[in-house]
Amino acid sequence: LKPFWSSHPCGESARPLPARVSRAPQPMEVDYGDEETAKPVGQRIKGRGGEDDDRYAGRSGVFDRLPHDDDDAGPARSIEGWVIIASGVHEEAQEDDVFEAFAEFGDIKNLHLNLDRRTGFVKGYAFIEYETKQEAAKAIKSMDGQVLLDQKLSVHWAFAKPGGERRKRR
Repeated sequence: LKPFWSSHPCGESARPLPARVSRAPQPMEVDYGDEETAKPVGQRIKGRGGEDDDRYAGRSGVFDRLPHDDDDAGPARSIEGWVIIASGVHEEAQEDDVFEAFAEFGDIKNLHLNLDRRTGFVKGYAFIEYETKQEAAKAIKSMDGQVLLDQKLSVHWAFAKPGGERRKRR
């Protein structure tokens, strides 16, 4: 009898591979250059700002900011208007239902009614943007706690300025 690996269908002789011998990895010696330039061992900061570089030197480190109001706490204006958030919106609500409920307090510039991708239903909140702070404040005061499609709404400012002192930058 011939061993089964002596004749292969392709005409080549196929022999079983020898069993692999597992060895523990041996440490490699690597020369990284001068020992004097090696960085101190310790906690390393990853990401931007981890090393001192001149990336933000001069005017390139100056960023634009929105104009600062005199009052520190309270609602913050977005770039285009005053945004409020209505939570507790019924999952089967339509954009028109929310629009009609909030349109009586002022001209709505924008309305976002986010949907769940999987179910297609409303996620339960809506962002409504008004042109003026007074219109948005009137909508919050009037609609907070009201019922829309058998569900109680909770209406607040979407963006608020931090109260007290601002966090210091490095």
